[in-house]
Amino acid sequence: MIRNTSAGYGWGAILLHWVIALLFIGEFALGWTMVRLESQRTAFELIQLHKAFGFLLLGLVVLRLGWRAANTRPDLPPTLGSLEAMAAHAAHWLLYVAMFVAPLTGWALVSVSVLDIPSMPFGLFVVPNLPMQMSDEAETFWAAAHEVLAWGAIAIVALHALAALRHHFWLKDDVLKRMIRP
Repeated sequence: MIRNTSAGYGWGAILLHWVIALLFIGEFALGWTMVRLESQRTAFELIQLHKAFGFLLLGLVVLRLGWRAANTRPDLPPTLGSLEAMAAHAAHWLLYVAMFVAPLTGWALVSVSVLDIPSMPFGLFVVPNLPMQMSDEAETFWAAAHEVLAWGAIAIVALHALAALRHHFWLKDDVLKRMIRP
């Protein structure tokens, strides 16, 4: 089963979910590490890798949003109260927004950087900068926005994971199971 049904997620949504989740968490860890290194050379290499995975993440999130729009969304468990259902929907949309906007703020950051280092994901092609004015002030702004968004998004990811574990171990429903297998 590749497509979703009202009873559960299909392999398309499941694979996109877990690939994006691992990539997002990996990007957070990579970003946290690269800005704390003393070696400029290693930091530069990690920044280039971070940019490459950021563009990949952006593409996968766009694909995931398209997949979501083209597929049925599984029904929520009947045991879920209306407040919890609203919180689940809000958290999912906040995650989508954060995973879409975080790479965009990173792209804006490299676009306004006075260093003017091209973005070349995995050495395959050059991604053009966004049409923005380069300046130290703009770079400072976009760096802060990117960092704040990353921390906020990782907090939402943690809450999302805790909610899934609550469903699995405490409520003993199939919410987590249906994101593991169709």
